[in-house]
Amino acid sequence: MPEPSAAPPRPRASRSAPDVIVIVLDDLGFAQFGAYGSDVATPNVDRLAAGGLRYNRFHVTAMCSPTRASLLTGRNHHAVGMGFLVDLPVDQPGYTARIPRSAAPLPRVLRDAGHSTMAVGKWHLTPRWERSASGPFDTWPLGAGFERYYGFLQGDANHWAPWLVSDNHYVEPPAGPGDGYHLSEDLVATAQRMILDQKHATPDKPYFLYLPFGAMHSPHHVAPEWSEPYRGRFDHGWERWREEVFARQVASGVVPAGTVLPERPPWIQEWDALSAGERRVFARMHEVYAGFLTHTDAQIGRLLDFLEHIGRLDDTLIVVMSDNGASAEGGQLGTPNEHRFSARMGDTHSGNLAALDAWGSPETYPHYAWGWAWAGNTPLRLWKRYTWLGGTRVPLIMHWPRRITARGGIRGQVVHAVDLMPTILEACGVPAPDVVDGVAQQPVDGRSLVPTFDDPDAPSPRETQYFEMLGSRSIIHGRWKATTDHVSRGVLDEERLIRGSRDFATDRWSLFDLSADFAEAVDLAAEHPEIVADLEARWADEAERNNVLPLQDSLQDRLAHMVLPPYGLPSRAVYWPGGEPVHDESLPLLTGGFTLTADAEVADGGADGVVCALGDRIGGFVLRADGGRLAFACSRAGDLDRVTATDPLPEGRHRIGVRVHGGTITLLLDGEEIASGALGGEWPVAFQHGGAGLRIGHDAGLPVEDGYRPPARWNGTVHQIEIDTAPVAAPAPQDGLRTALHSD
Repeated sequence: MPEPSAAPPRPRASRSAPDVIVIVLDDLGFAQFGAYGSDVATPNVDRLAAGGLRYNRFHVTAMCSPTRASLLTGRNHHAVGMGFLVDLPVDQPGYTARIPRSAAPLPRVLRDAGHSTMAVGKWHLTPRWERSASGPFDTWPLGAGFERYYGFLQGDANHWAPWLVSDNHYVEPPAGPGDGYHLSEDLVATAQRMILDQKHATPDKPYFLYLPFGAMHSPHHVAPEWSEPYRGRFDHGWERWREEVFARQVASGVVPAGTVLPERPPWIQEWDALSAGERRVFARMHEVYAGFLTHTDAQIGRLLDFLEHIGRLDDTLIVVMSDNGASAEGGQLGTPNEHRFSARMGDTHSGNLAALDAWGSPETYPHYAWGWAWAGNTPLRLWKRYTWLGGTRVPLIMHWPRRITARGGIRGQVVHAVDLMPTILEACGVPAPDVVDGVAQQPVDGRSLVPTFDDPDAPSPRETQYFEMLGSRSIIHGRWKATTDHVSRGVLDEERLIRGSRDFATDRWSLFDLSADFAEAVDLAAEHPEIVADLEARWADEAERNNVLPLQDSLQDRLAHMVLPPYGLPSRAVYWPGGEPVHDESLPLLTGGFTLTADAEVADGGADGVVCALGDRIGGFVLRADGGRLAFACSRAGDLDRVTATDPLPEGRHRIGVRVHGGTITLLLDGEEIASGALGGEWPVAFQHGGAGLRIGHDAGLPVEDGYRPPARWNGTVHQIEIDTAPVAAPAPQDGLRTALHSD
């Protein structure tokens, strides 16, 4: 009998490989770090820039999920099915929202080469319908090659009360919103514990830590002690602040001398033409944003101090970047609750003024006015979701003291998120595999930036790079960049106010000489029509090669191709306590009307507590007892609709519930109507992500309304909850677009 063969040896990483940390900030503009011209305090990021390299022509895809896919795969986003957000997966190759097995991501490659792999923070690479407790888990972080994960799967999170995942299961935050909890602080504390555990167990084994913060995406959540130091600092307005930033950028060399600062576009309000009250509201929005950024920088500082304490800072390659330019999704006025954007509810100056004292607190889910996004991208045009440079050019900092000796250097090569995977692989001495799990790997589009570490004149990694997002298109080829004037749909103020084309047939290409025009300030299209035609043709070739086509901007066609869950959405479902929270994407679709019925026992002495709840005051609903009486409240992006019964619930076992149909909320007791009231608007297509998940017999995180405090457990027994839906009309296409855009 043959002797059993020895097990193959486990892979061992190269002895010269560094630890690697990739820090991704969300919706941070080109000009918002101190090292890129801002006067907002970011001393820890600036410390990394002073000890390493700043890249001033680093490009991303203009939105979240696509950039993250490019970063982690080294491929163009459409080429790996991530042409848009994972929240709207469709059956077209460039938009499946699913990274194919032919593009094994960076953590998988490093893990196979003997590195530890950890992810802490925002994921947003798992398709809609696959984020529930049932998975499937192949697109969750552990399925992508990470060995540990802690963070949130969706596009944004309430920083005071997030809905978190640990490895492959949902968990509650370690503290509540009243206990001083903040998500950014929790993420860094968790990252430190993971690193410490790994170094205690295998001190010579390198690790890869992916640390994508929820900041600086809305909600701009921060405690007052961080925003108060900025009070009054931005009273001079976004135009003069932008001019001051630009002067610092040129003086520092991060923006080339001779750069022309584009003029204020007409859809950005002139600061001096605003009333004193409007200026105060807008200035406060930026004070809170600045405090949020400084708080985030302080958490990065905690991590740096920790690495220094354990003696690992010099041999750690730290990458700091943003996933797209600053976000204008707060619209012209800004908003105390960004969910109003997807609900198409609009904002008013008076409403913002009423919320101003609470701006940034758990009572709000705020986003600043788009004037600050414009200024935050200085000197670039437009913002997130557009392929103008304001959407696609963002900060990139590389810090690795053992290897990068050009302290404080600036690199001007045209580089892209796809270049980061090859850079990290070369730094770690790991070749990109040709085959993974028997699957041939598609070509890597990126090229390593390691040659730029030593040589400021090293060539750019590519001659050509295309861009496309929501129909906005551009291409860089050599010294030239061509950009369309296409205006995407889904943001009400942009639809009303931004000048440009709304039809692919009438789109106009502008032309810029990037060798002399850093900011797309001087349009040369009329002087060089032959170059415009050549670049348009090159864009079409790149689009064909990368699965960009068919072009779509309104989502109406995409919704027709949307991939639904294989088991469908139930029209009736039963839930029992003990296994919650139930992911809201697993619930029946409630938009066409529903009846929610609880089989519950009312305790002797009267009812008290929560029967069931989903979401919070930012958006959600709760069925509970209020003074012994049945009550139902629904927050539609902060607008509260409430119905309360007149009489207390009788003791004993009953069927209690609520019916929402035809614009009316009706409370039910044992099949009888006991109270009703009007639903003040359409039932939300989705309640987004602030404290999501259906909880039975209690609540968690933040409440839906004042008058109770989670957990507010039901003082009787809830045996089960049943949800029955009336015939459901499909959401309007524009609603699907707004909801998906907001989720990034």
